[in-house]
Amino acid sequence: MYDRDPVILKRACEAAMIPAGTRVIIPEGTEVNVAQSLGGSFTVYVDGNLLRIAGKDADALGLEPPEEPKLPENPTDDDVEKLVWEQMKTCYDPEIPINIVDLGLVYECKLSDSGDGNKLVDVKMTLTAPGCGMGNILSADVQQKIESVPLVKAARVEIVFDPPWSRDMMSDEAKLQTGMYY
Repeated sequence: MYDRDPVILKRACEAAMIPAGTRVIIPEGTEVNVAQSLGGSFTVYVDGNLLRIAGKDADALGLEPPEEPKLPENPTDDDVEKLVWEQMKTCYDPEIPINIVDLGLVYECKLSDSGDGNKLVDVKMTLTAPGCGMGNILSADVQQKIESVPLVKAARVEIVFDPPWSRDMMSDEAKLQTGMYY
């Protein structure tokens, strides 16, 4: 996950400062260290700052962008829903190397028919801390990844804080990974 060899950006790209979420442009030629490369996005260290680079900008790091999700031939509603959940599992908290589903941040995911053979997806999710500046970035990541699923027409992602998130909402695997399983 953490690559100690620096990477020189091949082109300028947008990034979000962690945890504030402030958008910045990292100039071409900047030396960065990739701290996390999970789910198609990248957390990098730049001059003592932690920043998140979206998967669409993988080429700036000299990496391949993530593959588009695929459904089986003649997919069922269950196939679409399964792929939606798989896509949400590719969304990672930029500071914690655990996906948002295993962190227990996704409270609800409902699929409905759009009337034209496609699906609408409504997601209610939370954040580990109400004041986290990365909320808009995480919800946009979830929306983009769900909307990349074939047959999904649109996704709405709502951030809610009721009930408040707690570590009890984490999967056992996530608890083990963070040392919180006791």
